[in-house]
Amino acid sequence: MDHRRLSKRPGFLGLAVLMLILAGCSSTKLAYRYADWGVVWWVEDYVDLTGEQKATLNRDLDALRQWHCSAELPRCTLWLDELEADLARGTPDVDTIHYHRQQLTAFIPDLLDRAVPVAVNLLKTLSDDQVQELARNMARDQRELEDEMLAGTEQETARARAERTSERLERWLGSLNSQQQALVEAWSADRGRQTEIWLQGRENWQKALLATLENRNQPGFSANIRELVVNSETARGPEYQAMLDESQQAMAELMHNLLQAGSSRHQEHLLAKAGELNGDFTTLTCS
Repeated sequence: MDHRRLSKRPGFLGLAVLMLILAGCSSTKLAYRYADWGVVWWVEDYVDLTGEQKATLNRDLDALRQWHCSAELPRCTLWLDELEADLARGTPDVDTIHYHRQQLTAFIPDLLDRAVPVAVNLLKTLSDDQVQELARNMARDQRELEDEMLAGTEQETARARAERTSERLERWLGSLNSQQQALVEAWSADRGRQTEIWLQGRENWQKALLATLENRNQPGFSANIRELVVNSETARGPEYQAMLDESQQAMAELMHNLLQAGSSRHQEHLLAKAGELNGDFTTLTCS
């Protein structure tokens, strides 16, 4: 998925970015776990679409954006008000972090449901050549990710994971102190085969998508795409599902520990970022 396209849609991006903190995912895994509805964007990046396909996609996306602005952004604002209030009271405990993760993920089912027809409308029009192009480009990206993320030893993979996690956390907390950095490194070392499992789950899902596209002219195609988007963990496999459940719990505990190990500066930075996001939602128009 091209994050530059998502950046043009602040309501979608804001939910995705903040979910990094509350849902227990790296930003890449986040995009493919919670934004599988974004298939319409990364297919467009991977495949050279015709003018007619682009025009239809843009109309469908505009309708989705209008719905999201009018129906979902007010709910997002109410939730962010509650999050800001909890942050202002001090370091949230693990249960509070879990609560806000659940509140955030509650937005996802409706968005997935609305996005499925957009994906179906695009995918059912792909030609055989376009499907082959999609397969080639997905396989290329998969190889590049594996080369990048699994190139070293287990210890090197953990260090790289810690660096990525620290960089992303600092966007929300500000620069980490030495105790916080040590917590991130310990958390990363405890993730074991998480990166490998995520990559395998990603490949499984893409293979399932390509298999479904072989029957894109059949009556059950829409239902099969809906299953891939709404229940993507099934295609990713049981090992992926177990890893995801564990990582969510671990991330909630990490966030609590990071805030406890931090100072008022970190708390204020997170509160300011939540307020900034809330302001973006409040000022966003649907025109």
